[in-house]
Amino acid sequence: MSRRASFHLHGATLRAFFSLMEALRALREGRLYRGLTMIEVREVLRRFDAGQSKLRIGRETGASRNTVDRYVAAAAERGFTATSGEPSAELVEAVMHAVQGREQPAPSEQRVTLTAHRTQIALWLQQEQLKLSKVHVLLKRQGVEVSYATLRRYAMDEFGFGLRMPTVRIDDPAPGEEAQIDFGLTGFMRDIETDRTRKLCALIITLSHSRYEFVYPTFSQDLSEVCAGLDAAWAFFGGIPARIVPDNMKTVVVVANATSPRFNDAFLDYAQARGLFIDPARVRKPRDKARVENQVPYVRESWFQGEQFTSLDDARRSAAIWCRDVAGARIHGTTCRIPREHYDSIEREHMLPAPEKLYDVPLWTEAKVHADHHIQVQRALYSVPTLSSAARCAFVPIARWCRCFWVPNRSRRILANSRASARPT
Repeated sequence: MSRRASFHLHGATLRAFFSLMEALRALREGRLYRGLTMIEVREVLRRFDAGQSKLRIGRETGASRNTVDRYVAAAAERGFTATSGEPSAELVEAVMHAVQGREQPAPSEQRVTLTAHRTQIALWLQQEQLKLSKVHVLLKRQGVEVSYATLRRYAMDEFGFGLRMPTVRIDDPAPGEEAQIDFGLTGFMRDIETDRTRKLCALIITLSHSRYEFVYPTFSQDLSEVCAGLDAAWAFFGGIPARIVPDNMKTVVVVANATSPRFNDAFLDYAQARGLFIDPARVRKPRDKARVENQVPYVRESWFQGEQFTSLDDARRSAAIWCRDVAGARIHGTTCRIPREHYDSIEREHMLPAPEKLYDVPLWTEAKVHADHHIQVQRALYSVPTLSSAARCAFVPIARWCRCFWVPNRSRRILANSRASARPT
């Protein structure tokens, strides 16, 4: 190879290298494959009208010379020259559409085939709510040979399949009106009573107006723990909201229904004792209690992870301090206010009075009234007035006494023997 040929080869390599560097720099700065905005198009035309060269326009606006050529040529086709003066808004808009507009390509044969079956596809996806993979199988069974990728793009374009639903902000409830409740798994902790590692859950109560929240760690999600956690929350807040929005946990909701749910009798008795109304979230509708739903990972990551607790009581003390000094003292991202200050200044005065003593969780059960006018509950006998040998009644112990309700007619109350005088069997 001659010296001249070698020089030209190295020169071409350097030019390719510098071109690649310029392309990478343009990509990093967002100038590669980027259409100009309306203000940028106006600036290009203004500079062209002022007599600047296309090379200078590209250098000072950040657009390539070819891009400047396309916009100037589109303006010239519409009668714009270097002496036309300030470009109008109508001209700038027409130039943008001419340069950036693209003709839609003709639909492929597969897409035309899918269009012919649009009604059937809509029925499968929207009414029968079939999986798209199942729709693909059914179409193939009918002789429609299309790829799954084409079917997916068609479903996305025509029916919005797989697209995330838009988030619609709703106004916050009035102060003291609502609290949302949810259980969340925080991790594992050693239970000193049983000497084994157990799952630690957190009962999270968030006031919907101020976003002030309370966390109650527990190993169990039974009725007694739920009632104890709620009473601890009311003591922490210094008041009770008018309504709670729980999920469909069995301790609260026995039969989930969007319009007529059936509540657990024992929890309904707690709600009546505290003056609460229950408005449970719908099944698989986390947005019904979104204000507490997104707090579960926040509680787990900010409070629990990385901490060491000696006992369950220690974890509960730590959670209360965290709720007051960390979660309650931060600036909330939605309200842009500090939850504890927001609660103290606005919401506290609208809360119902906090209970003075803990709730005594009753035992609800059914017991058959035997021929000797006695019922057996927890291996103890209680005498009841004559009802029917085949009747059944609900049993609710209150302190040392119990109440019995005749199931066919719950309005009839029957007071049985005191628990102290019950005869164990």
